Amino acid sequence: MVIDLNADLGEGFGIWRLGDDLALLDVVTSANVACGFHAGDPVTIRRTCAAAVDRGVSIGAQVSYRDLAHFGRREMDVEPEELCAEVLYQLAAVDGVARAMGGRVSYVKPHGALYNRIVRDEVQATAVVDAVADYDPSLPLLTLPGSAVHAVAAAAGVSTVTEAFADRAYTPAGALVPRREPGAVVHDVEAVTARAVRMAVEGSVTAVDGSAVPVPARSICVHGDTPDAVRLARAVRDGLLEAGVVLQAFA
Repeated sequence: MVIDLNADLGEGFGIWRLGDDLALLDVVTSANVACGFHAGDPVTIRRTCAAAVDRGVSIGAQVSYRDLAHFGRREMDVEPEELCAEVLYQLAAVDGVARAMGGRVSYVKPHGALYNRIVRDEVQATAVVDAVADYDPSLPLLTLPGSAVHAVAAAAGVSTVTEAFADRAYTPAGALVPRREPGAVVHDVEAVTARAVRMAVEGSVTAVDGSAVPVPARSICVHGDTPDAVRLARAVRDGLLEAGVVLQAFA
């Protein structure tokens, strides 16, 4: 049982700070670094990449819709060529900073509304995959099991990695419960830890209707912007290790 533990980091902007990136980088094996379109700025990106390199944490580009006002959580209809160019722009920017800090971007993870949109929308999924293929087709895309991205990426020669969310509620169909609905985010530390262990060991999670949903995943996400995120991430890490899971980045 080998699992990557990832978190969304670098999500401050200007004088606004969100989460404790340095503390989380001591816990996770992969860091999804905001690229400036939903959060993040040049200084934050530089600091986050430098800290990740210092700790041997894998760096991922967390690309997003251009939506600072809504933190990238507002679904948008963007023309495929424009979306492809914007993803390419974000990926190239963060990879350039990461290389200057002695590392590199090792994978790509869409954020928020874009992440959920390309699970079901082949047109926008193709735009994202095309951007990755144009930049570096060896970079894997992190996405949900059953996502439309898997087939689109395979056709373009881009690999995918399946991901599960320890602190998000699931529908019976295996999708994430929209954040606007009550209970979409799980905050109880013991519950989140138990869910993460079950995901890693059994490859399943209990959906909101009580049914068991298969979530075969190589990586598990804990969000860095939730209250008490560091304590939660540490509990998940400890729970996985106690269950005999090896924590190792996938890229």
